[in-house]
Amino acid sequence: MAFQSEAFEPAVALIDAANAEDPNTETLDGETWPKERLYSERMSDMQQRFAPQADEAQRLAIRAQHIQRWKSPRSDYPMDRQGYLQWRTALYKFHAETAAGLLAQAGYGEDVIERVRQAVGKRALKVNPDTQLLEDVAALVFIEHYMLEFAGKHPEYDEAKWLDIVRKTWKKMSAGAQQFALSGGIRLPEPLVPLIQKALAVE
Repeated sequence: MAFQSEAFEPAVALIDAANAEDPNTETLDGETWPKERLYSERMSDMQQRFAPQADEAQRLAIRAQHIQRWKSPRSDYPMDRQGYLQWRTALYKFHAETAAGLLAQAGYGEDVIERVRQAVGKRALKVNPDTQLLEDVAALVFIEHYMLEFAGKHPEYDEAKWLDIVRKTWKKMSAGAQQFALSGGIRLPEPLVPLIQKALAVE
């Protein structure tokens, strides 16, 4: 078993407690969860399935991916493309600094904190292996758990828009994550399988 520092469990507990404050809820198997608390569980579960060899910093970054996301709502920014980009930039910084503060509180040194800060802040995607692993896990979780729900919220999207969404999600993933998804590593949302197959047919 890989080395795990004494700070790991306290750090996870702090992340979980922060996400448990989410006023938004989701029901799973009859149990009501704070939305981001459930998301963090799904992220860690996917990491164990896809990358069980992930080290401590990577596991913490994956757990903290959406840390207290509700505190930086999309509605605080203009509802246009520029506003969306401003929100995403601010959101990544908020997540990164919130996670860093909790890790410092748990007793981590700057080396682990900076790795988590970089990954959660989505820095150097395709170059930083920590960031890429987090992006892989997030994309796999989105496809398995949230893509169908997202589709239901946007009935106005035509097929061309959905093909674009699937392809953009796919391009963010490493070859290993793509293979994991296609080889049965995740449960594809059945109603969207034909669309997913069509989107990837030209890839």
